[in-house]
Amino acid sequence: MNERSANPGEQSRIGLIVQPIALLLFLGGMILWLRMTDLTETEQATLASKELRRLTFQHINLTIVAAVIVLATAIPAGIILTRKPFAALTGPITMIANLGQAAPTVGLVVLFAFWLDFGYTAALVSLVVYSFLPVLKNTMVGLKAVDPRLVEAARGMGMSNVAVLTKVELPLAVPVMLAGIRTALVLLVGSATLATFVNGGGLGLLITTGVNLNQVRVLIFGSLLVAVLALGVDWAARVIEYFARPKGL
Repeated sequence: MNERSANPGEQSRIGLIVQPIALLLFLGGMILWLRMTDLTETEQATLASKELRRLTFQHINLTIVAAVIVLATAIPAGIILTRKPFAALTGPITMIANLGQAAPTVGLVVLFAFWLDFGYTAALVSLVVYSFLPVLKNTMVGLKAVDPRLVEAARGMGMSNVAVLTKVELPLAVPVMLAGIRTALVLLVGSATLATFVNGGGLGLLITTGVNLNQVRVLIFGSLLVAVLALGVDWAARVIEYFARPKGL
């Protein structure tokens, strides 16, 4: 085996190129099957291109908005909890975040629906709560893993606490933080299918329709579409991770 083929960086780049091509080919095959298959009236109405675009947009919207809220809250929370004045709050806040992760997703969605009323908001809040922990935990783990000697050396050079955080700690914690973000994004795509139980929209409607009306082809098509979307989001996260990772790490 030559050195080039054994290079993990080279293998990672090849994977980033191959994965979207494979996904596009698979998605093209799904669309081709949809156009060539003799569908029933119910299947035609459920799998109409306009309806698929609408549900896909709803699903992506839920995922992106929830991801933005999680990143805007979990990362700052993780940073704050690693500072000495707030270290005592780590246990209680982590416990609360663990409850959101441990609770059954369906139960969480329905619970927020009864509290906030059925619809988009309930689905969004439940997704944020469910995906909060991976980002929070990985932010804290990444920052705590930074060598204290590097931090002390930076302070010895006269750097302020903010400068130490932004120029030393966060860059070194980026790989671990990105892994948590990637996990949260994939969780969001899969969990967003449950939004349909509270009238929150998304591709979950295809799955529930397929189950309730015994439409196996609708069920399979909806499940595969969610899987393709999840793999697509995972690929996008890998691209960001590849370019955002500090050189040499």
